[in-house]
Amino acid sequence: MKITKICCIGAGYVGGPTMAVIAQKCPHIQVTVVDLNAERILAWNDENTDNIPIYEPGLDAIVAEARGRNLFFSTEVDKAIDEAQIIFISVNTPTKTYGKGKGMAADLKYIELCARQIAKVSKANKIVVEKSTLPVRTAEAIKSILDTTGNGVQFQILSNPEFLAEGTAVQDLLSPDRILIGGDPSVEGQKAIQALVDVYSNWVSPEKILTTNVWSSELSKLTANAFLAQRISSINAMSELCEKTGADVNEVAKAIGMDSRIGSKFLKASVGFGGSCFQKDILNLVYIAKSYGLNEVADYWEQVIIMNDHQKRRFSNTIVQTLYNTVADKKIAFLGWAFKKDTNDTRESAAIYVANDLVNEQAKIAVYDPKVSRKKILADLDYLETRTAEENANSILTFDDPYLSCEKAHAVAVLTEWDEFVNYDWQKIYDGMQKPAFVFDGRNILDKTKLEKIGFVYQAIGS
Repeated sequence: MKITKICCIGAGYVGGPTMAVIAQKCPHIQVTVVDLNAERILAWNDENTDNIPIYEPGLDAIVAEARGRNLFFSTEVDKAIDEAQIIFISVNTPTKTYGKGKGMAADLKYIELCARQIAKVSKANKIVVEKSTLPVRTAEAIKSILDTTGNGVQFQILSNPEFLAEGTAVQDLLSPDRILIGGDPSVEGQKAIQALVDVYSNWVSPEKILTTNVWSSELSKLTANAFLAQRISSINAMSELCEKTGADVNEVAKAIGMDSRIGSKFLKASVGFGGSCFQKDILNLVYIAKSYGLNEVADYWEQVIIMNDHQKRRFSNTIVQTLYNTVADKKIAFLGWAFKKDTNDTRESAAIYVANDLVNEQAKIAVYDPKVSRKKILADLDYLETRTAEENANSILTFDDPYLSCEKAHAVAVLTEWDEFVNYDWQKIYDGMQKPAFVFDGRNILDKTKLEKIGFVYQAIGS
C-alpha cells in the first residue's frame, strides 16, 4: 500500500511533534492532526510559531516549514479519518480516578471513543496505529470494537509506542534509538507493518526499525519507562543515605556510572521524577501484574513509586525543618514548575507536590518558570483538590521576572533544571532576600562553593 494520507487523533505532546516530523521528512504524505479541543488547534495554527501549544526546542521551525504544505491541524475529525489510510491514535490515557483499578489502571475511555468513531466513519480499509501508551492487550480491544461496529471495512491494528523524552523530543524523533512496530503475524498484518516501516524509512535507517508482535510492542513501552524510573528512584534512595553518612551522591553516581554494565544515564539525584509517563506506566504495570496474581512483581515495581513520593515529601520536610520548623507566612521562591527543562509540560511535576506540602504549612509560594503560565500552575494545584481554588490562588504568587520572585524571600527552591538558573546574578538575588538566605537545590545544578561564598545557606540533594 502506498501511503499518501495520514491522520493523527490527538494534538498533544506526542501527536503534535511526531506528526510535524513525519510531515517534514515525508513531503509526499499529507499529515492531518485533529483534536476536538478547538483552542489547542487554534494555537497550532497560530501564524507566530512561538505560540504553538507545545514547547520543544526546534519544534517551531519544523512546524513553520511543513504547516500549510503537507501538515494540517484541524477540528474536522470525521473528514480526516475518512480520507486517511493510516490513523494514529494519540489521545490521553490517564490513570483511572474511579471504579475498578482506580489509582493504577489506565483509563481507556478516550481510546474506545476513538475506535468507535473510526469504525463509524470509515468506508475503506484502514491501518490503525496505537501511539498512546497503553496496557498490554489494548490492541485486542480496539480490534474487537472496529470489527464488530464497522461497515464491513478491514482494519489492521499496529502498536507503535513513542520513546520521546520531553525537552529533546525533536532530536529523539529525527534520530531515534529505535522505532518499534508491533502487528499481527497474518499476511495482512505484515503488509500493514511494512506500510508503516516504509513511512519511517524516509529518514530512519532499517536496522533501527524493530518489528514484533503487538503484545511485545505494548509491553516494551511500559518496561522501558519502568526501568528508567527505577534508576532514578535507586539513586534517590542512595541520596538519603549519602546525606546521613557524609557521602556525596554526585561522586557516588559518577563512580558507579563509569561501570560499563550500569552507565551514567538517569543517575542524577533530584527531588523526584515527574512527567506524563513514568508514574502512569509503572502503576499500569503494577495493575497488570496484580490482575494476573503476580503480587511480588507488583510490589517490586510499586516500590519505585513509593520511593519517588518519599523523595518529594523529604524535600518539602527539609525546607520546613531548616527554616526553624515553620514556614507560615514565609515567602518561598520556586525556580521552575515544569517537570524538567526545555518543556512546558507540568504533569506529575515534583513542584506541584512540594508546593502543596508547603501551602499546607501556610507558606507563600512565589513561582517563576520561563514556559509555564499562572493558569497552568493553579490548575495543577486545583487538580489535587487539597483546598479551594481561591485558597490556592491566594497562596501562589507568579512572576515573569526571576529576580522579583526571589525578592524578600526567606528561601529559594530549585525545582526544574532550566539552564538559565545557573547563570543568574546570585549576588543580586542574595542582596534582595531575607537573611539568613537559604537555597534548596532540588536538581543539584548550582555551584555550592560560589553560593556559600556569597553568603547563602545552601542545601543540595544527597550531600
